[in-house]
Amino acid sequence: MEDAPDSPFLTAPEARVLGCLLEKELTTPEYYPLTLQSLTAACNQRSNRDPIVAWDEDTVSSAADGLRRRRLAVMVQLAGARVPKYRHALHEVHGRLDPAMTAVLCELLLRNVQTAGELRARASRMHSFPDADAAEAAALRLTEYSPEPLAVILPPGGGRRVRAFAHTLSGPVDPAAVGTIPIPPAPLNSSAPDDWRDRMEAEIASLRSELTALRTELAGILTPREPSDGGTLRD
Repeated sequence: MEDAPDSPFLTAPEARVLGCLLEKELTTPEYYPLTLQSLTAACNQRSNRDPIVAWDEDTVSSAADGLRRRRLAVMVQLAGARVPKYRHALHEVHGRLDPAMTAVLCELLLRNVQTAGELRARASRMHSFPDADAAEAAALRLTEYSPEPLAVILPPGGGRRVRAFAHTLSGPVDPAAVGTIPIPPAPLNSSAPDDWRDRMEAEIASLRSELTALRTELAGILTPREPSDGGTLRD
């Protein structure tokens, strides 16, 4: 049996990995669970992330292992798959999360501090919120979750004119805090480029690599359809 983690709180990489697993299950279920390569690409994704990171597979694998020790993720070996994949187990630990709360928590894990309006705009790709009030209601349910709140309210301040929300899975949040919980920099041996053009090209290359891997896996699963009546297939 794996050793229990020393701290009950998620590290920054663990929070990002959990958020990515939640997001991909909701937005691209056809490609979920995720391989380590796909999960790494998701963590380093430049859209819907703050801050942007450039982690290697060792960093992501270590974070995924941390989630497994916390029973928040599992590794699965699917029939026909060449490599193991990861899926989250959030609802096995927090079984009273409804779809709206899950989408909001996912968005907080990916960006952290956000207002109700920001949550509604960004989390709507995972769950339909008719307005900002609906997103705020879901966030408030997270702050009232028992036995421990999963989010906290941050009062206006630090450039915010309205209150905001932050997740508490990485520990208590200072109500006066501004911005996101710190994310460690990329490993020293990372080849992350310095200027924007190189960063964009690196992201495109990463996405292409992920797409190629997904196509290869899909090709291994699909088989040609046979005509049900014994005849020939028509265009």
